[in-house]
Amino acid sequence: MENKIYNNYLYVITHCESCYNRLGIFTGRVDSILTKGGHEHAKILAKKLKNKKIDIAYVSPLTRTKQTLKYILEYHPETKVVVEKRIIERDYGELSRKSKKKYEKENPKLYPIYHRSYDICPPKGESIKQVETRVIPFIKEAVEKIKRKKINILVVAHGNSIRPIRRYFEGLSKEEAMNQDNHDDKIFTYKI
Repeated sequence: MENKIYNNYLYVITHCESCYNRLGIFTGRVDSILTKGGHEHAKILAKKLKNKKIDIAYVSPLTRTKQTLKYILEYHPETKVVVEKRIIERDYGELSRKSKKKYEKENPKLYPIYHRSYDICPPKGESIKQVETRVIPFIKEAVEKIKRKKINILVVAHGNSIRPIRRYFEGLSKEEAMNQDNHDDKIFTYKI
């Protein structure tokens, strides 16, 4: 187990299960809260991070990331929390609040394009390529801060804002990044 004395780590997690996730709804920037199971998963993640040193935690403005972080802060009350707009979830535009299953049934050719395309936007929404243009500058700033201050940073974000982060650190192709599932029990750990 990693001791709290180690520095220069970036930890990245996605929020735990939200009510809209559970219902299979395009959530995006809709502010859905965690389910009971989501709260339980957040407690498990908090225990996994218990012995890590976390100097700064960045969360998106959405409640589900803040609820996930709340349990982690029980073990890390000294952690500075920063709300970072650039890591907010992808905007699903007109698909927001719609059932994924229903939309897929009614639009079988469009569903995979809007759901997993790298550079095609849902109607009035945002592509992953656009998400990447805001997330990558944030990550570069975080990496620089880690190096300069010799600290550890935790990012609590969303599945689609984590895709560019994983692509950046893991060298994933666009296709590989789009096919990755960012499970809510996984901690992506990057030594800087």
